[in-house]
Amino acid sequence: MNAPEENTMNCWISGKTPGVDHLTPETAPVPAATAGAMIVQIKAAALNFSDLLMIDGTYQVRPPRPFIPGQEISGIVHEVLPGSRWKPGDRVASKVFSGGFSEYVAVREDMAIALPDTLDFSRGAALPVVYMTAMVALHHSVTIGKADTVLIHAAAGGVGLAAVEIAHAAGARVIATAGSTEKLDLARQHGADLGINYKNPEWKDQVKAATAGKGASVILDPVGGDIAVQSLRCIARYGTLLIVGFASGEIAKLPSNYLLLKSAAARGVLWDHDRDAELIARLTGQLQSLLAAGKIAPVVDDRFDLSQLPEALEALANRSSMGKLILKT
Repeated sequence: MNAPEENTMNCWISGKTPGVDHLTPETAPVPAATAGAMIVQIKAAALNFSDLLMIDGTYQVRPPRPFIPGQEISGIVHEVLPGSRWKPGDRVASKVFSGGFSEYVAVREDMAIALPDTLDFSRGAALPVVYMTAMVALHHSVTIGKADTVLIHAAAGGVGLAAVEIAHAAGARVIATAGSTEKLDLARQHGADLGINYKNPEWKDQVKAATAGKGASVILDPVGGDIAVQSLRCIARYGTLLIVGFASGEIAKLPSNYLLLKSAAARGVLWDHDRDAELIARLTGQLQSLLAAGKIAPVVDDRFDLSQLPEALEALANRSSMGKLILKT
């Protein structure tokens, strides 16, 4: 990307034709602050599987085309209107509805999280979506504690690794699944008590063996597809399957008889700042406390810069990264 002219910025546009192959690098005017929305100069932007879906036009949220994709950023406050609680120069991270794959973005002031000086922007960009999703899942959808065994799928990915740390901090026993020894080692380093490769067709039997036949009381699944279905074969009586996403690209058709036989529940994990403002404020405080105590340490892959968005999205789709994929600007 070239150096933009004054008051313009580099960005990626998803135009009339959906799909990663049709993303185009362009320049656009730097947005202006409005009531309740400040402008942040982006230093790092995180990638999520929902970005792929949104670019493909298959996500439940579909911005009018053309649009700038990207939903999770960190950076420096650039412009605010008088009366804001934020000021230029503040370090923040935030979820945004779109616009993250650019150099500047409008951020709702109530959605921003203050970043401590001790946390770099790449790691800060990992907080607003995946860590909050894991917090909502494990401290709202269910309430985990020392009595729980939590099975976490895709445990070296963004949501999965965040969930490993949060479950471990809560005192739960953590069983992590992933597709390679390297990824399982990473999950263990961040609090998993046991790692199981889910490419082994007997992985669910290994979970049952590790729990003396009882199964996991909580299963967090960002993968979907057959992984979700087979998870019900190793869920504990009265256990809960938390449906976080569909990284496999396949929505699971859950057999209700499995739920019946275990008196188990399947629960979706979805949150937003409008309907869940009080919840998000409370969990943000808890998240910042865990961060300050050193109980969470975001793992990021920030080898890509803004100009390399298509390559980064390919790495995300192929699951060839560990932790959270980040674009540096």
